[in-house]
Amino acid sequence: MLVNVRMTSSLPRVSSGHPVSVTLGVLLLAGFLCGCSSIVSSATAGMAADLSAAIQDQDDPELVREAIPAFLLLLDSMVRSSPDNPATLGAAAELYAVYGSAFTSDPVRVKVLTRRARAYGLRALCADAPDACGIENLPFDGYEQVINRLDAKAADSLYSYSIASLAYIRGHSADFGALAELPKVEVALNRLLVIDTRDAAAVNMYLGILNTLRPPALGGKPELGRAYFETALGLSAGKDLSIKVEYARGYARLVYDRDLHDRLLNEVLAGEVNQSGYTLVNSLASQQARELLVSADEYF
Repeated sequence: MLVNVRMTSSLPRVSSGHPVSVTLGVLLLAGFLCGCSSIVSSATAGMAADLSAAIQDQDDPELVREAIPAFLLLLDSMVRSSPDNPATLGAAAELYAVYGSAFTSDPVRVKVLTRRARAYGLRALCADAPDACGIENLPFDGYEQVINRLDAKAADSLYSYSIASLAYIRGHSADFGALAELPKVEVALNRLLVIDTRDAAAVNMYLGILNTLRPPALGGKPELGRAYFETALGLSAGKDLSIKVEYARGYARLVYDRDLHDRLLNEVLAGEVNQSGYTLVNSLASQQARELLVSADEYF
């Protein structure tokens, strides 16, 4: 069986704020081009949060697919304006990870986009926690020591780095060097559960995915993955439908449990898509649930 690395389509977390319109985004981009970097610098963190919030509450995935490239360029510009701002770097890491994972099918572009996501994630973590600079070059023991010293102040950047790293591994799934990074990502996600509980549902889902990427013969831990998925479901209170999609695609297909597979996906199709902060995620989850159900006869 081939190793199939997947990542959820879930979008990054955001702070509270008002949605940013496309018009405002264009005006800000024009401001960048005119050299108004001082104005943008003062608004960086809020702009990044509002941008992500607007995307998360969009119920038309195709509109988002078409719009995100412009926002990626906008974030690139914001990074140029504030190259050491962890909030900006983290937002860029997460949005590049999302676009490369959920909205791009060209394998060459996926590699390019997720490589940039990981680079931004590493820079965000370095800017937030200087001890983590160069962490990608450390042996596992040294890496683990650095990660386990991080406190809640670095939680946002650690989250961004973890999401970007998962996207990178998925985009480079044919590279065994990338696959070898999985244990490091697991360390980072487990540290997040210790220092920050705001995204416990999402982090548990990512750990579920990570442990069901491979069959047991190749190091996978499907039952541990199932436990993480079940925990994520309980914590999400049913708002994030992507958890059930990943549970079906990761665990149920890995262990050939057709009944569980179909039950989870039918629950997604019967679920409420419009949930604040999850509307786009749930719209994508519904699409994926239909596709997985259609292909189930061939798979099982």
